[in-house]
Amino acid sequence: MRYNPKKHKLPIFKTDGVLLVDKPKDWTSFDVVNMVRSRFNIPKVGHCGTLDPAATGLLVLMLGKFTKLSQKFSGEDKVYEATMLLGTETDSQDMDGEVIAENDYSAIAEEEAREAILSFIGEQDQIPPMVSAVKKDGKRLYELARKGIEVEREAKSINIHSIEITRVELPQIDFTVKCSKGTYIRTLCADIGKELGCGAALYNLRRTVSGKFDVADTVDIDTIKSWEQPDLEIYVRNLLFEKVSKIASI
Repeated sequence: MRYNPKKHKLPIFKTDGVLLVDKPKDWTSFDVVNMVRSRFNIPKVGHCGTLDPAATGLLVLMLGKFTKLSQKFSGEDKVYEATMLLGTETDSQDMDGEVIAENDYSAIAEEEAREAILSFIGEQDQIPPMVSAVKKDGKRLYELARKGIEVEREAKSINIHSIEITRVELPQIDFTVKCSKGTYIRTLCADIGKELGCGAALYNLRRTVSGKFDVADTVDIDTIKSWEQPDLEIYVRNLLFEKVSKIASI
């Protein structure tokens, strides 16, 4: 049923601001937006940067008049914690896709893997994956991918500001990456795999920072489901006072 704020049982939620959500696995970003909008009767809710269904972590929601700031906050740097799986290639570059190749990685030494990963720090061009929201001739790439259509994609300029390797237990490698808007971590993993000659796929992903916002300030879905409108208003007003007012103005 289409959401209609005028027919909702609750009055319209009129407090403008930001809600930081710890998105769980298997939820789409739109699932979170739709749940918050319909539960609290908020006519305008947007988000600042999509997370894939398999990814978890910080999803920044803009409520009411703050939706006009979505583009501004979407353009800021992000930090992700990721796990890469060497030797496996999929058609989506992560574990949600079909495995298209399994390669021997046994000849890859830890130091070689570290050098390859760190070589991707800096400005570079990255080709978006087919399973992405990038548009080609008015169509989302993921819509074409669902039909089995693969098209040539234009490379986008990105910047990998830093990479910290936190665990190496081959074939898995954990790392934390700070990067610019529009960076696909699964494509980064796939490109590292090509550099090593064994292929790789993104195994796990969690966003911890988006601009000035941190996952430490998020609320999980179960908590949000337990809230009533006054609870959300208290959260939004506290966040406005503590963080948002310092970095944005309407």
